[in-house]
Amino acid sequence: MSAAAPKPDGNLLISSLPAKGGQQLLRLCEPVKLHFGTILCEINEPLEYAYFPVTALISLVIPTKDHQPLALAMIGNEGILGATLALGIPTPRLRGVVHGDGDGLRISAPRLRMLLLESPALQSVLMRYAFVLMGQLLQTASCNSFHEVEMRLARWLLMTDDRAKSDQLPLTHQFLADALGVQRSAVTIAAGKLQRKKLIKYNRGNIRILSRQGLEKASCECYGLQVKDHADQFAT
Repeated sequence: MSAAAPKPDGNLLISSLPAKGGQQLLRLCEPVKLHFGTILCEINEPLEYAYFPVTALISLVIPTKDHQPLALAMIGNEGILGATLALGIPTPRLRGVVHGDGDGLRISAPRLRMLLLESPALQSVLMRYAFVLMGQLLQTASCNSFHEVEMRLARWLLMTDDRAKSDQLPLTHQFLADALGVQRSAVTIAAGKLQRKKLIKYNRGNIRILSRQGLEKASCECYGLQVKDHADQFAT
């Protein structure tokens, strides 16, 4: 999982810290290459590492007995997998899975807990992010209950695009079906509608966004609310 060291400002949480605190955190981190499908943490098992994505994408999912795991939140370079350590909670309640290949930084849970005791700034940043992440979880639960698959798919694609920084998204219909908690056929129908509207182009497991503006209109209001939450997170 080793990789060349990402730029210090590659993760927004780290770059939002005071210079001294950010450098201290970086010295305790190691660069890693994260690969699609890798499980980084499991429900009710002690967190071994916390991860700061740089170009990788991580989903928080909840496994269900009779269905595929349902994705409830997404973490990119704006966040961290392991924010609950700042709340004194060492065992996650959601599974963390890589859903986009890329680079990241990781730090052992004991080292991060030690650093949290020494750095009020880091404690504040991670607790603030934990609050934002909680909002994303609640918004997703509401979205899954009340909005149509097409809107939810548009929102997921926009969230992925924001974090991947690319209009080429390596997402299969089956992965999206699992993420949205619906049948593959439902994603195929929804993606077909977005493609006919010339908002996306789908080809062999890759989705290309043709019109972000159009996709934002096709999405529900949940996307805009989450964008605001993340903007507020870094507001001074």
